[in-house]
Amino acid sequence: MDRATAMTETLSCDILVIGGGAGGLAAAVTAAYHGAKVIVAEKAAVCGGATAWSGGWMWAPRNPLAVADGIDEDIELPRSYLRHRLGANFDADKVDAFLTEAPQMVGFFHDKTRLQFVAGTAIADIHGDTPGAGTGHRSVAPRPIDAYKIPAAVRAKLRWQLYETSFLGMGIMAGPDLQAFLHATRSPKAFAHAARRVSRHIVDLATARKGMQLVNGTALIGRLLTSADEYGVDIRVSTPARRLTTDPSGAVTGAILDGPDGPIAIRADQGVILATGGFPSNVEMRKRHFPRTPTGLEHWTLAPDTATGDGITLAESVGGRLDTTLASPVAYCPVSLVPYRNGKTGVFPHILDRGKPGVIGVLASGKRFVNEANGYHDYTTAMIDAVPEGQEVCSWLISDHRFQRLYPLGMSKPRPIPIWPYVRSGYLVKGRTLAELARKCGINSEQLQATVTSFNEHARRGQDPEYSRGTTLFNRGSGDPDNPYPNPSLAPLENGPFYAVKVLPGSFGTFSGAVTDASARVLGDSNTPIEGLYAVGSDQSNVMGGHYPAGGINIGPAMTFGYIAARHATGQSGTFRLGHQPQGQ
Repeated sequence: MDRATAMTETLSCDILVIGGGAGGLAAAVTAAYHGAKVIVAEKAAVCGGATAWSGGWMWAPRNPLAVADGIDEDIELPRSYLRHRLGANFDADKVDAFLTEAPQMVGFFHDKTRLQFVAGTAIADIHGDTPGAGTGHRSVAPRPIDAYKIPAAVRAKLRWQLYETSFLGMGIMAGPDLQAFLHATRSPKAFAHAARRVSRHIVDLATARKGMQLVNGTALIGRLLTSADEYGVDIRVSTPARRLTTDPSGAVTGAILDGPDGPIAIRADQGVILATGGFPSNVEMRKRHFPRTPTGLEHWTLAPDTATGDGITLAESVGGRLDTTLASPVAYCPVSLVPYRNGKTGVFPHILDRGKPGVIGVLASGKRFVNEANGYHDYTTAMIDAVPEGQEVCSWLISDHRFQRLYPLGMSKPRPIPIWPYVRSGYLVKGRTLAELARKCGINSEQLQATVTSFNEHARRGQDPEYSRGTTLFNRGSGDPDNPYPNPSLAPLENGPFYAVKVLPGSFGTFSGAVTDASARVLGDSNTPIEGLYAVGSDQSNVMGGHYPAGGINIGPAMTFGYIAARHATGQSGTFRLGHQPQGQ
């Protein structure tokens, strides 16, 4: 028999999880906690998917950390918010499943695993003027962890921090940690904090050749992997799934994996859970499903190159279907391309800079097109909608010299980090005047100067009559409370030289996935569950219906439906009893 048919191993388990990102690992740990024998098959050589390169925040309204802080919301508040934001894409059953089980998920992991959380007390929902919008306490993030506390064999399976979203390879966590770095030249206390972090990072680089202070998505995956290891989950990397196996009735019974030494036949007695990360890196699928992407190459994703839609292909092979009814098939993020001297190109996500006072986003016409301080998905969809057909979908973030020395502008960092390498590489465009900057970027010079003049006039008074920037808690929270102007999100662009970074459509992942029910079971054409098959994370059609109402609406549902799928597959009922003592670390 040839290698394609001869099995090097035949294994049995209760639950087979295909994919080792946040959703897959959440399902694996939950199932193992309930006594199931679990195998995780990960296509890449490491686990974590796009989550490991993310901020790690998850939207989980009514979570136990919020309750402990005295915030005990009625479920109708976040439900009302989602009903207004999702509109025709509001799926009552799935939304209620998410809102009911998200607090249970957070409580379970916080109390019974190594995944400890910190509360997002001041992180507001993006659309603060929508009924039911939260002003904080609806988000949680993983508590940082020293990588030395993770067993070496487990660390070897961890996807490490993305360089572009770090400081020389060192992750910085949103909140006090980030604020300390941004204020390091303005506050002795902030300087001391940043100095301690950098000093430790230098020691780590010298001894371990990488940063060992894990924060954000890397900490989330590191903690999940540690928990999986403690509960006996068999995690196999470099092991993609090639096909699902079924019985005569059509029920999914397992899968054929392609292991490093040859094919492996897996029998999964209680179910197979798809969690392969969607299709953001599949150029042909982007071409078919993404707007304004005629060749598939007009899009730059922050997901790993292994996220090519394998889970969706597997689901379709047994009767599942891709949901194409969502408001957007993709979770957008504005990105810029970072040229390196070795010829490689990095992809930088513009998360923090757009809301800081003294920067605006303009099109080639020289006009603004969006409230820059709103969510990254909103910025990108507005850019796509505003650029005329036939033109390259892009924009420029523009600032003056004062802004550039106080805040990051894309990949370039504030003082005391020099900016000349970014100017030399062409990443950062510099002009002594706005007219010179416009000429170098190909922007309408006369209109750009008029746009800046009008913006400055209102910004000095803390106003933005065109796009209402700085009127919501989310906008103001991404600004600077020490801004000398009345609005923490607004400041004029006055003193040259001026700088610009070209921004393109990118993404953290996809929203379109397999159609499922509220228990994460994959549905066939007649909306009948395919027995034995579940989909979570980006392999599942996102509960937000292709909208982006809050930060963390990818990881929050991924973790929650991973938890739901594992409990359903292992026959658990009722709710997890909250209130146990966490394990620590």
